Amino acid sequence: MHVPFSATGGRRSYNRWVANETMEDFTLRFTARRARRWSHARVANTALGSISFLALEAIGGAITLTYGFDAAIIAIMLVGAVLFLTGLPISYYAARYGVDIDLLTRGAGFGYIGSTVTSLIYASFTFIFFALEAAILALALELCFGIPVTLGYILSALVVIPLVVNGFSKISAFQTWTQPFWVVLHLMPFVLLAWAGTDLSGWTGYEGVDGKDGATILMIGAASGVALSLIAQIGEQVDFLRFLPEPKTAAERRRWWAALLAAGPGWSVLGVTKMLAGSFLVTLAVGAAVPPKDATDPTRMYHTAFEQVLSSPGLALALTGGFVILSQLKINVTNAYAGSIAWSNFFSRLTHSHPGRVVWLVFNVAIALMLMELGVFGALEHILGLYSHVALAWIGALTADLVINKPLGLSPRGIEFRRAHLYDVNPVGIGAMGGAVILSFVAHSGIMGEVAQALSAFIALATAFVMAPVIARATGGQFYIARPAAEAAPAADTGRSATCACSICEYRFDPEDMTHCPFYAGPICSLCCTLDSSCRDSCKPHGRFDAMVVRTLHAALPGPLARALMSRLSVFLIGTTIPAAIFGGLLLLIRAHADSPDLDAVLTVIFCTALVVIGVIAWTLILAIESQHKARDEADLQTQRLVREIRAHDRTDAALQRAKEKAEAANLAKTRYMAGISHELRTPLNAIYGFAQVLENDPALPAGRRDAVRTIRRGSEHLAGLIENLLDISKIEAGRLDIYRDRINLPILLRHVTEIFEAPAREKGLDFGIRTSGNLPEWIDFDEKRLRQIIINLLSNAIRYTEKGSVSLNLHYRNEVAVIEVCDTGIGIAADQLDRIWKPFERLSAKGGSGTGLGLTITRLLVDILGGEITVESTPGEGTTFRVRLMLPSVMPEADQPRAASAAPERLKARGYLGPRKTIMAVDDDLDHLRLLDTALKPIGFLVQTVPDAETALDILDDCAPDLFVLDIDMPGMDGWQLARRLRDRPEYRSTPIVMVTGHALEARMPVDREGLYDAFVVKPYSLRDVLVRLADLMKIELVFEDPFAAEAAPGARPRPPARPEVLTRLKSLAGIGHAAGVRRELDALEEARALEPDALARLRDRLAEFDMAGLQRLVEEMTRDAA
Repeated sequence: MHVPFSATGGRRSYNRWVANETMEDFTLRFTARRARRWSHARVANTALGSISFLALEAIGGAITLTYGFDAAIIAIMLVGAVLFLTGLPISYYAARYGVDIDLLTRGAGFGYIGSTVTSLIYASFTFIFFALEAAILALALELCFGIPVTLGYILSALVVIPLVVNGFSKISAFQTWTQPFWVVLHLMPFVLLAWAGTDLSGWTGYEGVDGKDGATILMIGAASGVALSLIAQIGEQVDFLRFLPEPKTAAERRRWWAALLAAGPGWSVLGVTKMLAGSFLVTLAVGAAVPPKDATDPTRMYHTAFEQVLSSPGLALALTGGFVILSQLKINVTNAYAGSIAWSNFFSRLTHSHPGRVVWLVFNVAIALMLMELGVFGALEHILGLYSHVALAWIGALTADLVINKPLGLSPRGIEFRRAHLYDVNPVGIGAMGGAVILSFVAHSGIMGEVAQALSAFIALATAFVMAPVIARATGGQFYIARPAAEAAPAADTGRSATCACSICEYRFDPEDMTHCPFYAGPICSLCCTLDSSCRDSCKPHGRFDAMVVRTLHAALPGPLARALMSRLSVFLIGTTIPAAIFGGLLLLIRAHADSPDLDAVLTVIFCTALVVIGVIAWTLILAIESQHKARDEADLQTQRLVREIRAHDRTDAALQRAKEKAEAANLAKTRYMAGISHELRTPLNAIYGFAQVLENDPALPAGRRDAVRTIRRGSEHLAGLIENLLDISKIEAGRLDIYRDRINLPILLRHVTEIFEAPAREKGLDFGIRTSGNLPEWIDFDEKRLRQIIINLLSNAIRYTEKGSVSLNLHYRNEVAVIEVCDTGIGIAADQLDRIWKPFERLSAKGGSGTGLGLTITRLLVDILGGEITVESTPGEGTTFRVRLMLPSVMPEADQPRAASAAPERLKARGYLGPRKTIMAVDDDLDHLRLLDTALKPIGFLVQTVPDAETALDILDDCAPDLFVLDIDMPGMDGWQLARRLRDRPEYRSTPIVMVTGHALEARMPVDREGLYDAFVVKPYSLRDVLVRLADLMKIELVFEDPFAAEAAPGARPRPPARPEVLTRLKSLAGIGHAAGVRRELDALEEARALEPDALARLRDRLAEFDMAGLQRLVEEMTRDAA
């Protein structure tokens, strides 16, 4: 079993540094959606800005000068078609999936490590063309300003670096500002030449320096081979197209396609146009007596054009210099940018290290500078002719995978670029490219004949294009995906919409850039995955290159031979043979030029070429060694952590055991003490609370005393809630909280909650309401007490801390999952205080009045125990929203499910019941409790038998037949459980309802053998209304309630006169000066005169009782408006 590791501080800091988005510009990773903030036109303009490069004119001029007009035109048009057709699918997939050319190549047939070969090809393209463009710029500097070419090379290379450091944002701004000037300068010579009526016959009739008439297939093939080297330019285009924003509407889709076509394959249209321009200008220069060796220099081309239409030589030189400098800067920022990305991809995969894109930017420019000093421009045709074979093989295999393999299902439809899901090498792309390169080089060498030699570039493209689907079909496409993405999808992060946090660098990225890492047991971004050298691909060990080689050897060769090839000696021989062969080839090359007068130049070229290779190898070794050191240091640190952790566990285990025993003993003692204290408090509190309810509902109570009774009742409720919360905390800490499954009528429960909070909200002038959505069930299966407790706690806090506005309870129900939201417009909670609200006895503000500070603590604990989730969102000064998710399974109602009694309105008073008279026997050693039941139940019509002990109850059963028993559990002698068992033993009372009453907190945890002894359980202190409803349900009787407006509506009843405005004004004035006694006298007078509704009068008295004069004034103002 693998034990997951945690990232060390050093690795986390390093990965954060190399993930700097400003500098790195999403190198090695998916282009984040938040980075695609530019318009479609801005992205397309940036990509098209790179087509300013004058190497296009140089190529068009070179092949025209060598092969003549006819061959050059056919070759240019043919190459343009190839560039467009291969560029379209590459641009589409790169823009759609937000990846650069390297990431696209990974997922389109080359594999994770296999695509390092193409990264090297692409990097070579960038520094070759950087050198070509910078050389053109240096020649322009020499022509315009007399700067030596060597110094010009340095200046033209270094000036680009500051423009590329900050990536797309700086490049985009540069291209946008320079584009209009470049377009004007580019078109100006051609417009002026056309205006001057320049004859084109010199161009169309040009036959080349050799003077051969017409175009042959040999000439067209050779010319095309040079121009086809431009095929890798599509890589630079998609490096920018990946920033295209995702389209969401039809109009955006049209703009997306327009930008894609224009800046993707559309670059070939501009490229063909510029090559044709170069073809024309070179003939113009030759006609103006420019030497052929200088005529292919774009600077001389445009200078000749300007000279022929402008009378001022100085102006012609200035326009030429400005145009060439601007053109070359525009392209070389792209070459340098693309090269930095290509080298980053190359080295990061081989070495698991990334010093930053800027390092590779400088490295790429340095290689280009060395090529310039070697005179790369003079060998333009030869260099590009060789390079095109390799680039065409790569692009041919890539295009075939996109346009053939994916539509036919030979490869996955999407683009998978993450290391965790790819094989290191995919034989589809690598095999097709390798076969195409070998075959095309053989053809280019002349072994296959002149025609094949001339068409060797097309052979490379066609071979790769055909071999890719053939190999994919032969292998069954099994080497594309090493690990299905479904196994590694990161968990949904609902807090931050569509992003996920990396467990290594702790930054957030799009889901496409994330995967699950079993080594670190958490989500990881693609960059951190790329740079990790410790895991050894533990998520896909079968996809590693060495594992693939071993598996292939065992499958293709006999066992002994396969093992021999994998031995240490064989590895040594292979590792020695390859460098020896390369070195031998260099010696043969030197020997072949031994008698050449240019031996020194040949040696210089060989040395510089070897220097580039040595530099790449040296960088690889240095970064690999650094990566190994980091991995070793991290392994040592992880080992030290484990050793320290083991020792710490050994030391703490014994201490924890001792502490646990002490804590359990202390907790048990605390629980027993609190339970005992609870019983002693609940019993007298029940009498206080019960008689307060009786007095409050007594119509004979004087109005002046009703406030005092109401205060007693509220104080009792508050004390009962405090006791219950303290016990709940104790039970939860002890792990002894009992959860019951009740059948709950959900609409009725919500109605009761509404009735509880309507009055407090109205008294504070708040809008209160309950809203439901979804298919709300009528009955659910849940713990009614706990559900009610959660909702009431949240609503109580909301109303307590809200002075104006609204409080709402929203319930969304779907798939048996309820989302309960309590929203208010109160004072809100500061972000740094959100953790404190869950702690017991914490009260963040005194503005909310009294409170124990336990409500939210208990609510969160209950939600966790019930398997739910609670979250909070708050803005100080605007309000708070608590959100609870609970599983509330719906159930079908039972046929005999009581309904009417449960729906009894909260504020109506029962005056009787339907049916024959019922007898209730109450047994309790507390005479106050018996008196309370007698006082509460007799007026309704029940015959109440009160008995002080169990023995007496059994003796008088022969004289009466109770319809229901109310038994106290804790009695001297025979307790309530024993009495209940004795009653169940009698046949006539086996089905008689029995209600058990207790003031002991732990009695609710009933043993299983007692479940059949009782029908209901009531804990003191209790609400008389709840007890009455419960008794009615058990006896299956229907209660009859008083209509508070019946007396007023009866014939002859005296109508209620409206409160006079002057009385309300006087009442408001008294409240404004804080004259409580005067306000009380006015309220008594209004009650005696029956000038206000009872509800309105009760609200005013509640405000007075709390000495809330401001709230009382607001209520009076509302009544004044209503009266008006």
